[in-house]
Amino acid sequence: MTENAWTRWPSREALGRAGTPRPRRLLAWIVRLLTLALLLWGAFAQRQVGVWGTLAAAAGVLVAGLVAWAFFHTTYQHRLVPSLLLIAVLLAIAVTAEASGFTGPALLLWCGCGVAALERLPLGAAAPVTSVALASYSAFNNDVWLTTAATVAGMALAGYVLRLDAEARGSAQRLLAQERAARAAEAESAALAERARIAREIHDVLAHSLSAQLVHLEAARLLIENGAERERILERVVAARGMARDGLAETRQALSALRGELTPLEDFLTELVSTADGAEVTVTGERRPLPAEASQAVRRVAQEALTNVRKHAQGAKVAVRLDYSEHEVTLNVRDSGGRPGELDGAGGGYGLLGMRERAELLGGSLDAGPDKEGFVVTLKVPV
Repeated sequence: MTENAWTRWPSREALGRAGTPRPRRLLAWIVRLLTLALLLWGAFAQRQVGVWGTLAAAAGVLVAGLVAWAFFHTTYQHRLVPSLLLIAVLLAIAVTAEASGFTGPALLLWCGCGVAALERLPLGAAAPVTSVALASYSAFNNDVWLTTAATVAGMALAGYVLRLDAEARGSAQRLLAQERAARAAEAESAALAERARIAREIHDVLAHSLSAQLVHLEAARLLIENGAERERILERVVAARGMARDGLAETRQALSALRGELTPLEDFLTELVSTADGAEVTVTGERRPLPAEASQAVRRVAQEALTNVRKHAQGAKVAVRLDYSEHEVTLNVRDSGGRPGELDGAGGGYGLLGMRERAELLGGSLDAGPDKEGFVVTLKVPV
């Protein structure tokens, strides 16, 4: 054995009662009660004692019980010096009992001290204590030497087996605690991931809806400042109201997505481009349901791309292509180019950046840039 094995305490899980099956706890109490009964029987059955002898014997049994309880308490706290002092008191009580003629209780105390020391103390301290206790038992036991040797060996083996069993139970308790902690950490991580997902969805909905409203409201402001006709101003205000209505619809859709109630992606794209002049949708590959995160990424990128077309390429024709391949889905939004909108420079330019971050979180990619005629946004998401 290594030095640590001699100086290491049994774990608190091993010394405690947690994880002990109920039948075993019941058995432990039965053993304690039998031990107490044997002590009392040994104290009073061997010879007639007077009143003072009876009181002294009862006091000795009571003190031994209290000291044993204190010994179990200090060993649980891994306090070596108090534990050794307490077990020394128990050994002294046994010597006193033997000197007073109570051989049975003395032998029982020596055996109990030897077993308890092996079970609850570091081996470096338990070995000498057990040796003293069992040697005292051997010296004062009246059985033949072979029976005494067998009893001593059995007591030592029983103490060590109890120690190993307690350590195994303690290890099981630690593993169980670690597993519970891991599950709690996993649940917390899942909750944080879900919160982040909800935050992204709400951000995307608000960013898209409010950005679109801002385009029309800012255009209405410019028209008012330039003294434009009432009909043109009203057209922008009505468009902003429509964007607000669409934003509410998108919010409801995002909440449905969080509950797993997504409409088919192809239907969503068809409905989305129906509000844009000169836009069409093409779907290729074998259609199949996508994970919620991937489906939401495709929807948000399509919305953001069409919003950018309205802002920066009015009158452009838009081709939306959704391609299902074996390991990924690709969304391609291409416009033919057009005149800049009245708010060509409006917005902070963070829409596509947010979409790119969303795609990268899913292990995909997003490319956006000018083409020969217009602008192209390409999203690839693994599925």
